[in-house]
Formats: sequence, C-alpha cells, structure tokens
Amino acid sequence: MEEMELKYLQRLAELFPNIARASTEIINLQSILNLPKGTEHFITDIHGEYESFSHVLRNGSGSVKKKIDDVFGHTLSSADKDGLATLIYYPREKIHLIRKTEKNMEDWYRITLYRLIEVCKRASSKYTRSKVRKMLPPDFSFVIEELITEKAEVLDKEAYYNAIVDTIIDIGRAEPFIIALSELIQTLVVDHLHILGDIYDRGPGPDRILDKLMHYHSLDITWGNHDIVWMGAAVGSRACIATVVRVSIRYGNLDLLEDGYGINLLPLATFAMNAYGNDPCEIFQVIGEDGYSKAENELNRKMHKAITVLQLKLEGQLIRRSPGFGMENRLLLDKIDYENRTVTIDGQVYPMRDCLFPTIDPADPYRLTPEEELVMDRLRAAFVQCEKLRSHTALLLNKGSLYKVCNNNLLYHGCVPFNENGSFMQVDVYGKKYSGKALYDILEIYIRKAFFAEQEEERQKGRDILWFLWTSPGSPLFGRAKMATFERYFVEDKDVHKEKKNRYYQLLNDEEAMNRILREFGLGEDAHIVNGHVPVLQSSGESPVKCGGKVLIIDGGFSKAYQKVTGIAGYTLIYNSWGMQLVAHKPFTSKEDAILNETDIHSDRIMVMNAPHRMRVADTDTGKELKERIAELKELLKAYRSGLIGERV
Repeated sequence: MEEMELKYLQRLAELFPNIARASTEIINLQSILNLPKGTEHFITDIHGEYESFSHVLRNGSGSVKKKIDDVFGHTLSSADKDGLATLIYYPREKIHLIRKTEKNMEDWYRITLYRLIEVCKRASSKYTRSKVRKMLPPDFSFVIEELITEKAEVLDKEAYYNAIVDTIIDIGRAEPFIIALSELIQTLVVDHLHILGDIYDRGPGPDRILDKLMHYHSLDITWGNHDIVWMGAAVGSRACIATVVRVSIRYGNLDLLEDGYGINLLPLATFAMNAYGNDPCEIFQVIGEDGYSKAENELNRKMHKAITVLQLKLEGQLIRRSPGFGMENRLLLDKIDYENRTVTIDGQVYPMRDCLFPTIDPADPYRLTPEEELVMDRLRAAFVQCEKLRSHTALLLNKGSLYKVCNNNLLYHGCVPFNENGSFMQVDVYGKKYSGKALYDILEIYIRKAFFAEQEEERQKGRDILWFLWTSPGSPLFGRAKMATFERYFVEDKDVHKEKKNRYYQLLNDEEAMNRILREFGLGEDAHIVNGHVPVLQSSGESPVKCGGKVLIIDGGFSKAYQKVTGIAGYTLIYNSWGMQLVAHKPFTSKEDAILNETDIHSDRIMVMNAPHRMRVADTDTGKELKERIAELKELLKAYRSGLIGERV
C-alpha cells in the first residue's frame, strides 16, 4: 500500500475508528444507493417575476399535484384535490379563508390533517429517515416523524395515529401543524433546484426572489448575463452600475433600486433635471408609464436619458482601456456628426432621432463632466455599500457558476460560442486565446477575482470581465454580434437594431455540433444540454426540444414582457426517477386568485426522456460519490482486519 493511501485511510479511521462503525456506514450508504432518485427542478430566466416564480416553486411545476394524485387517485374529487393543493401552496392564507366559511373547523382539521399526512408519507418515501428528520420543522419534528413513519411495533396503528391527531386538535395546534406539514411537503417534493440564470431585470421583484432562494434547502445557480451585470454593479463596476440603473428605469422598476436596495437616486434625478431641463426626452419613454403622474414621467425620461449617456461614456472608456476585447465598433459617440445630426455605424451614415447632448464634448466624447463624475461616485458608493445586495451577491457566488455538469446534464445560460464554420470560437482574454470549456473556466476565474483578488489590478480585470460577459460577442452569456443599445435609442432604421445571434443557435439541431459540446465538457453522447437565455416562440410553432431531445431550451418567457411573443409563461423541467418532463406554463393570474378560486398555473407536460427503469440514487452523481466512499471504507475494513491499522473503541 502506498504511503499516501495509508495516510488517507488513517484519516478515515478517525471518523470510523473500528470495524463495527465502518461496517455500519457501509450498510447505510448501500441502502441510500437503492432509494429512488430525488426530483430535480430546473427554472430559468425568471426576470424579477416573483409571484409567478414563487407559485412554481410552491407547486414544484406540478409535482405537488402529482403526489396528491398518486395518493388519492379517484377517491377524491378534482375539486377536493385542487383545494388540498392550494392549501399546500398557501397554507396560512387558505386557512384564513376557510375559517370564514367552514362551520365545523374541528372536522375540517381532522380530515385535512389525515390527507396531508398521507401526502407527506408518499413525498418522504424516497428519502432516508435521517434526511427527512433534518427537513422537519423543529416545533413539530417528533410528532411529524411519528405520524409519517410506519411503526411495526404498534398493534392498533389507527388508534395510535387517531390519538395523536385528536391531541393536536384538542390543544389548539391544528393550524400551525397544518402549515408545518404543507411547507414540509413543498420541501419534500423537490430534492434539488437548478436556476439557469437571469433572476434580475424587467420584472419588479428579483430581490424578493433572492431572499427566497437564500432559505431554499438545496440549489445551484448558473449565472445569466442579467445576473452578471448586477454582480458587476455590486462590486463597483461603473459601466455595470449605469447599465442596471438604466434597465431599471426603462422597465419602471425604480422601486427595486430605491426600496428594494436602498439606492438613493436623488443625485441622478437632480443632475438630470439640471442637464436636461429643457429637453422633453421623448424617445426615452419608460415601459409602464401609466403608473406614474405626468411630472414623474417627465422626470423618469430625463433620468433615463442622463443614465443612458453616462452608460455609453463609461462603456467607451472601458473599451478603450481593454483593446483585447475587440469591441472598438461599439465606440459610437465619436462617430456622431453633431451639426448634421447623423452617426456613422459600420461605414454607413444614419440620421439620429435625438442629438441633444449638453454633457458631451465632441472633442472628447467619453469624458464625464464633473457633475457626471459626482453622480457616478454617489451611485457607486450606494451599490458597493448596500448590505442587502452584498448578501444576494454572496449567494450568487456561493451557489453559482458559469456552467454545471450534474447527473449527465450540462447546464448553462447562453451558448458555447461558435465560429461561422462550426468550430469553437477563440476569445481573447487578456492576451490569451480560449474556447469551449477553457473559455468558461478562465472567465469564471476572473469573475471571482473581481470579488476576492488581493491585487487591485486583478480586481479591476475581474470587474471589466463582468461587463464583457454582459455585452461582448465573445461572451458565452450574451451570444450576439453586438448589443445595439445606442442604435435602439438613437437610430430610426430598424435594420441597424438587429443583433445577429452566434452561430450556436443555428446549430442546435446539429447532432455533431451538440455532441462536440458534450465531449468538450466531459460528457457522453447520451447526455443532455439544458439551456436558457433565448425565449422559445411557442406561438410561432417553435419547439423547446432540439436535436432529437439532446438539447432542451427552457426559457419560455417567465417575464411578462416576453409573453405576447412567446405565447406561454415559461418552461420548467422536472427530472425525477421516471425520467425528464418539460412543463409549459400558462400565465399566472395572481396569488389572490390562486388562493380564492383555487386556480393553478395550467401546465402542459412534454415527456423528454423515459427512464428504462426507475432510477435510483446509484444512477446519479451522488451515487458515484457514495460508491467511492463505500470502496474506501471496504479498504479500511481490510486494513483493520490485516492489522495495518489498529481499531479503537
């Protein structure tokens, strides 16, 4: 036995000091391997739609109703099943409503408790008792464990369980117990949650989504471009700060900045009124202006223009500072003919919709005025010092990555950049060329440097990479030839607004290209790619299933801004012990409607993969780790039995 192997076994012996302890652990791990695979839930492109996201999380994309159907079959009416499901989703609110109409609450408590106990038993059956015990609410852990665990030693089980339920009701603890059981079922039906990016922007509640995720029992996050730009803002990138402020203003989400994160916008508002006081800023309309007064709309438009000009200046400074990014074609402020009100883009001259720029010096168009510098200093301090944003960013860093390989699935948000000839695009990152998996890996290194590098120069490189990932043609999270921010605001000609997609998106049904990606990330041709970022236009007949089921595009438009185009309200993916199912969701009405009328998000299911047999933990990545642990423990047993390592009591 090699010295290193012996040292490892000696360390393992500290945890399992004798044959009995090591043997017990092997038996425990072997039993876990034979449990059914836990349910994985995949959600992407939430874009701040907290209410819809919260509901999908509560119902597990239909997993709760599936458990109710499994337990009760035809013994409960559809109405009773809907009522039970709504209770599980929103127990506090539903009980409050029921109390107003139900004449005999004790009977309702008793019936409801028995139903919830049965659903809870079924939902917990695929876990070890130890794992279930860790999920139990502390106030009721002992009682719930008694009710959902079969007790062979109890002869009259019905009387035993009846006595527990009667006592819960008699002492006035039925309602908190029902709430605890309902929340436990929500936890049990999904073993692990995958978020495939774009929590932020467009919708009003990304901060509430992240608050909820901070307490979720098991999750990982694959960063999207909208998450990355907020991470850049949190770590002080001025270009990223200007971007997130502009997008928030554009979509009428000032409450997110001011109330959600406590970002003081008064310096920007004051500057905008002074700089653009006589400018109507008509092309800077805010989406959803109906909710504001005339004076508020006017101020919002001026702020919108002020921060847009600031963003373009700051991006220009960054592009000049980082020539390796190869984005000189995005330097457009110096291409404006201020007298003739035109701009030259890619050699062609276009008339401009707005050419009133009191803060731009044509001789040095990317220089900030002293007043603009002050605004950005104040905004930067507010973002960097925001405790809530810092905690959300910590979650994104701790649980997040640019890609994830899990249970034979490759998860990423945007695309693996391709050249037009179908080869992997080589991207310059600070003087070296990277492509494929290596590109993802080096970019993630620089992302983390932005937060943790000791040298300021390396931190600055990381901050610049965060902006690069937001907008560069070489970014795996962006995947387009350009971000036409300038053109969409200032040029009427819609042809120049077009953002050509990376070649990747034309290759989604090319099996060789997709297999090349899977091999690049160490997977076989039987694996799947799960992908977000670009909404699937179901209303135009587009399918989320690409390449014969090898690629699953699960962005279907959680964001209300997309739903008129996509025709649905988002795709999610469920991967349980029976296989993979895509779930297409109809728009969510409201939490109030769901509680009062027991409406759910209507969902259509598409079976993507039927497992040839019911999958066990042994078939998962966790199973591989457990098998390795078992093999190590067996080696430890050999060492004990041979006398190489002595047992301890």
